[in-house]
Order: sequence, then C-alpha cells, then structure tokens
Amino acid sequence: MLTYPVDLLEDGDTVMASLPDLPGCRTYGETHEEALERAVDAALTLITALVKDREEIPDGSSAEGRPVARLPLQAELKVQLYRAMRAHGIGQSDLAERLNKSQKEVWRLLDLTHASKLDQIEAAFAALGYRVDTEVRAVA
Repeated sequence: MLTYPVDLLEDGDTVMASLPDLPGCRTYGETHEEALERAVDAALTLITALVKDREEIPDGSSAEGRPVARLPLQAELKVQLYRAMRAHGIGQSDLAERLNKSQKEVWRLLDLTHASKLDQIEAAFAALGYRVDTEVRAVA
C-alpha cells in the first residue's frame, strides 16, 4: 500500500503533521492520533490535485521509525490507475472513449476523495490491459 512517513511536531496545544514526500502537505490535530488521521486526508487532497494537474505522484520513502499515513485501498487503486494511464500516454478523454463514459465519470475514477465502485475501477484497468489482483496479509 502507499504509505508516506509523517513528521509530527508539537506546537503549543496542537500537533503539526507534515509529509516530506509530498511537498506542501501539512496539517494539524489536537493529538498525535488526530494529526495522523488528518495527514491521510491531507495526502488524499494533495494527490488528487497532482492528478488534476497531471503531475507525477511520488512514492513514499522509508519511514525510518516515523509514523506513516497509509492511503486507503481504493485511493491506492486510483493512484495505480493514474500511473498506468501516464505510463501508456493515455489521457482522461482517451480512457473515457475506451469505457464509453463521460470525462466527468473518468475524473471521478481518478478523484481520490470520491467513492467509486470497484467494478468501475476494474473496468478502467481492463481498458488499459491490466487485471487487479488482491493480497491480504496478517498485520505484524
């Protein structure tokens, strides 16, 4: 899964959270836990903006003992879909045509903050020549 290390800094009554692998991605919370939860939301928002601007999405670096912001599974699938599109030089309008969908519907498939149906994401991958597989692992 896509994970990004989070730097936490206590600042008075708040805890600042920044994600160094996602420049400009910062948020805060009243506790470490709240700051980490908000860090995931901040990452989703920033990555959605990167997709909208057709920018590259960086991988997370090694946590090296730091807490991490782990993207939800659906968001990771959407990032992988976006990366596959970029790798093959396929834009949103091209994918919309392949899926017989509107560009707005394709944008929703790429919007990390929009809840998409899994079958639609799978269809988009299939239109690019990919199959989605799953792996479930026990938590250490």
